[in-house]
Amino acid sequence: MTSTEIVVLQGDQTGQELLDQSLRLLRPDVCGVTVGTLTFDLSLENRRRTANRVIFEAAEAMRRTGFGLKAATITPPDPNDVGSPNAILRREVDGTVIVRTGRRIPGVHPLAGVHAPISVVRMAVNDAYGAKEWREGSGREEQAYRTEMIRRSDCGAVAEYAFRVAEQTAATVFGGPKFTVSPVYEGMLKEEMDAAHLRHPQVPYRPELIDATFALILTSGGNPLVIPTLNRDGDLLSDLVMQLFGSIAGAESLLLSFDANLNPKVVMAEAPHGTAPALMGKDVANPMAMILAAAALLSSMPGSELRDAGARIRLATLQAVEDGVRTPDLGGEAGTTEFVDEVISRLSVSRS
Repeated sequence: MTSTEIVVLQGDQTGQELLDQSLRLLRPDVCGVTVGTLTFDLSLENRRRTANRVIFEAAEAMRRTGFGLKAATITPPDPNDVGSPNAILRREVDGTVIVRTGRRIPGVHPLAGVHAPISVVRMAVNDAYGAKEWREGSGREEQAYRTEMIRRSDCGAVAEYAFRVAEQTAATVFGGPKFTVSPVYEGMLKEEMDAAHLRHPQVPYRPELIDATFALILTSGGNPLVIPTLNRDGDLLSDLVMQLFGSIAGAESLLLSFDANLNPKVVMAEAPHGTAPALMGKDVANPMAMILAAAALLSSMPGSELRDAGARIRLATLQAVEDGVRTPDLGGEAGTTEFVDEVISRLSVSRS
């Protein structure tokens, strides 16, 4: 048995229910490895009670261990409330890249004939998020302004990691920002993409404007793609990509921070969807994304036993779907607990 430690970040509503389900798969008698956990309550209630102190404590623990598994959390709409825990976590662990990969879900027909994997490598900081906003004037002449900022180091991390992912997966680096309309601001990412291509000349490279990227992925067919994006563009594009493959709950989301050599030093895995309050307590939500997040986290850890456990969890999950054990969002009748029970039974068989 291999022993290691991850930081578990609890959340809200259905997000917490799905985290609890995914943790069932990390029991030693299920996955075959011993995974230690440090748990922090990031529910809205506790964030308010601690004035967000719990988020900083969780971030410090992730910096120390290098790995985190997070439930979906509520961001309250009032700007005077506790705000977004994700924004604080990204800043505190220096998370600069978010990776989300749309993949075929067995037995589920993707839209527009898309079937090869599409990875969105998104800038996780700055850009439209956290920009200064203000208004001037009044009436019909009132004007709204916003100032945005990106850093070359973050553009470089997005571009370099995109080419590394493409190299590992035999994919094409595709798309990019609106660099013709915004050569100074958005052109910075394009410059870093071009530089990364010079370092990885064997990787196919097809830069496109972001609007063309949205259109062309619908006709991309059989070619695996990796798409580097700015923060706002990636937020929009990753949701579209997930849904193209049948469900936003069909894949995990990874937040990465890097060392000086652009090797990951913190990996935080989560589901790309929100807290789904309408599904809370009904045992019908699709747990795939949280399960795959746990599997991806194990696969990111050192040690072949951990990586093998992550691969087995992923395989058992996809095989269950392929054999018709599906939640209602995928056209099936299985409940959340029933689906996880099925995955656990398949893991038990694979280890016997």
